[in-house]
Order: sequence, then C-alpha cells, then structure tokens
Amino acid sequence: MHIPDGYLSPQTGGIFYLLMAPLWFAASKIVKKTLKARQVPYLAFSASFVFIIMMFNIPIPGGSTGHAVGGTLVAILLGPWAALIAITVALVVQALLFGDGGITAIGANCFNMAFLLPFVGYYTYKLMTIKSGKTSMRRPIAGAIGSYLGLVTAALFTGIEFGIQPIFYHTPDGKALYCPYGLDITVPTMLFMHVALFAWIEAIVTFLVIRYMQKEDPSLIQL
Repeated sequence: MHIPDGYLSPQTGGIFYLLMAPLWFAASKIVKKTLKARQVPYLAFSASFVFIIMMFNIPIPGGSTGHAVGGTLVAILLGPWAALIAITVALVVQALLFGDGGITAIGANCFNMAFLLPFVGYYTYKLMTIKSGKTSMRRPIAGAIGSYLGLVTAALFTGIEFGIQPIFYHTPDGKALYCPYGLDITVPTMLFMHVALFAWIEAIVTFLVIRYMQKEDPSLIQL
C-alpha cells in the first residue's frame, strides 16, 4: 500500500500534504491533552509495532505493496489520534531510511494508512461496542471487523489515487505521465489482495491482542 515516488503527480502529492498538515497539528494537540502518562511508552511501542508489521509487504503489480498495518489496534488501545501519530512516524522512517514509500507520497500514504485506516476502524469498533464492558466478547469481534474495514478502505483509496493519474496527467497524445494504469486496473488490484489476505491478517491480530488485553489488563482498552 506504500505509494512510491513517480506514481503520483507533484500536484496530487502536494494536495495530500496540505490535507495532512492540519491533521498532524490537531493530532499533536489532542494527544498531548488526552494521552495519560502511563500510556506514553505504549505510543512509542505502537510506532515500532506498526513499523515492523508494515515491513512484511508483498509487491502488487502496478507499483505498490500489500501488507497489514495494525492501525485499528493502536487506535483501540490509545485512540485514533495517537494512532495517526504512530503510523506517521513509521511511514516517515520507512520512506527516509528504507525507501519504502516515496518522499513525495508521504502525505498520500499518511492519509490512507495513518488517517483513513485507524479512524474508519476505530469508529466502526466504537459503534459496535456501545454499552459493552471492557471484557465483553463484542470488543474483540468489533475490533476485528473494524480492522478489516479500515485496511480495505485504505487500499481502496490507494487504488483510486493511482487510477486517477492517467485521467488528469498525460501527454497530448494520451500517454500517462505518472501511474499508467486506470481505475479499472488499480482499484481491483489493490482491493483483491487486501480483501482476500491482508485484511484477514489485520483482523485476526487485532482480535487476538484485544482478547489478550481483556484478560491481562483491561484498563489498556479505550472506552
């Protein structure tokens, strides 16, 4: 799901940087106010966890990769704004030090994986766990469903961002300047691998971790 350099136009990359700037600012303010002192080490651990899980990626035809993220799990444990920061840190380190994802595409990658994914996953989880206790079985099930939907949503938007490039950015004779594949290729390609495999991994990991937390330390689970 990491978009490399050269597949999005500079205009597209710039738009996503502009979209993410106020979100990064808001996240820093909100996390500073809401994150408890005992949770701060977990934020650093979450960034490391996300970084490691995203390193196990499989190339997808068309210039991207498929992988789990763990964003919904982080959002459930620390809140969606903390998840935004943790995933952003992981994505920036991967882009700058490992070339996994382009520097010009950091804004787009963060929008897909650090914003859409944890927020869709978290609010799906929150909606499904209304009036449920911290040890209720509804919570790991809801976490699994939220994780699945969050990852699929991120994959869908990645496919859309790829697919609109040849529509808007091409030479006078119709040759694509950036990603050469249209929506009819990019969206099904991105969705297939994530719907069939990676979202299931995301869901299973989230289910198992929440279930473990319920038994060992329910206080870590966000209400």
